[in-house]
Parts: sequence; C-alpha cells; structure tokens
Amino acid sequence: MVTALRAASAARSILSTRRGVLTGAAAFACLATARAAPAAPRIAAIDWAMLETALALRAPVVAGAELLLFRKAAVEPAVPETVADLGLRGALSYEALVAARPDLILISPWYENRAHVLSRIAPVDSYPIYEPGRRPYEAAVAATRALGRRIGREAESEEAIEEAEAELAAARARLSRHAGRPVLIMNLGDARHFRAFGADSMFGDVAARLGLTIAWTAPTRFGAYPTVGVEALAGMADAVVVNVGPTPPLALDGVRDSPLWRAMPPIAAGRFFDLPAVNPYGALPAAQRFARLLAGALAPRAGG
Repeated sequence: MVTALRAASAARSILSTRRGVLTGAAAFACLATARAAPAAPRIAAIDWAMLETALALRAPVVAGAELLLFRKAAVEPAVPETVADLGLRGALSYEALVAARPDLILISPWYENRAHVLSRIAPVDSYPIYEPGRRPYEAAVAATRALGRRIGREAESEEAIEEAEAELAAARARLSRHAGRPVLIMNLGDARHFRAFGADSMFGDVAARLGLTIAWTAPTRFGAYPTVGVEALAGMADAVVVNVGPTPPLALDGVRDSPLWRAMPPIAAGRFFDLPAVNPYGALPAAQRFARLLAGALAPRAGG
C-alpha cells in the first residue's frame, strides 16, 4: 500500500514537472515571437501619396498633413478621426507633429528641403513616385513594397499590390469595347481653361493600362500641362473628355452655359464625363479609385 502511494506521488511529481517545463517553453516561445515581430512604428505622413500607402498597409498612422482637404480631394483611403492634422503641407504645425510622437515621418522628394528639420523629431523616409522618365504606377508599387519592408508589413504590402492589380484588371475588362479610344483627362479650372494630364501622370498611366490612348501628347511638367484653353478640344474630335474632380462648381456651371464649350466636337457628341475627386499625385489607392470611377463612367456607353 505504501509502495503504491509513493509511486502515485512520484508520478504526480513527474507530471507537474513536465507541465511546468511545457508551460515555460510555451511562454518562452511567445516571448520570442513577440520579440521577432515588433509593433509597427507610429507614422506621420507629410506627402499624400505616402499617407495613402501607409493607410493601405493598415499601419498605425498618427498624423498627416491637410487632412480636411485630403478627405475631400483624395477621399480614399478613409483617414481615421484619431489621426492628428498637421495643417498645410506648405506650413506644417511642428508643434502638432511633436505632440503626435511619431516613430517615422514619410515624405517624398518634393519635401526634401524640410527633411533636416523633420529629422530632429523622428527618422525621415522619402519615397519617390513622380520622377521624369518613370511610370508612376510602377513607382507606386515599388514604394508600397519598400514601405512594407521598412515597417514590417510585407504581407500587407503584397496584399495591397494584388488588390490594385485586380481592380485595374476588372476595369480593363469592363472597358474592353473602348480599347484604343483616345481619352483627354483634364481638371477644369474655370469656364475657359483646364489642366491636361499626360501619359506620364498617374491618370494617364492607369488609363493606358486600361487599354485607352492618351489624347494629350504635348510635353507636361509633373504629368500635367497647367493651363489649356477649351478651344484645344477642337483638335481632339474623336476623344472622350474626362474631367477629374475636385472641380470648382462655377467652372462646371460656366462650361455648361458656354457656346464655345458646347461647340467643341467631343462635347457636341456627348462624350464628356465628370468624375468625382481623385488625388492626381497619389499612390496605388488613387490609381484604384481612378480606374474604378473611369470604368463606371465609360463602360455603360457603347464604343464609338
């Protein structure tokens, strides 16, 4: 009897020790995993394209510039209300930036002249998307991957790229009967002038990937020709004219009432489409939004 009790006690002791070893091993494994996957850095984005990208990667964005305008002019991705607004991109509130306590500040080469000041607050990373001789969509893909690696969001970056590719593929399929059609992509400034986007813009790059031809062929600066008179439409008789917002309400009202505008061949033929706002200097989210809106506007119309 005593021998049996001692055997049972020894067995319980062995089991208890084994449980302790296993529990300790599990705890150590969890600790090692936590150390291997640190939390993503708190991000402040000065450049809108990088703000879009960080949000698309579901990164912890704590601050961004001109958020009121971003929500109206870029629209997507949605910016959480918890993100601090740093004020104008040209006149940042450094006090608000310090208060946001970022671990990383995202800019583009357009803001390099402020990097030395920003770097006193947190490390600064610059990602180029709009460069001469480089397709903006490809650059946006590269920037998405690079940021994903930088903040430990590689899986999310690949997911964002695949999502963009799928959206563009779906839009291209919807626009198949418009393949090769020349399209003038513009942004109306007033009743007599517009900004024209070339093939080197994000809009032009995306439209070409959707199978369309870019009607504006004159040289551009940063993807656009700033001031064009509406009479230029006379030389684009076969084009589809796509206005991308945001557009001043008076500009739209003005062209609708303008005999000159209504006399232009594409307009007279009913080939004018007015799209909601899209960020013209955005990243993959802007490319997706533009593709989706463009396909939604043109696809219901028969080719020709």
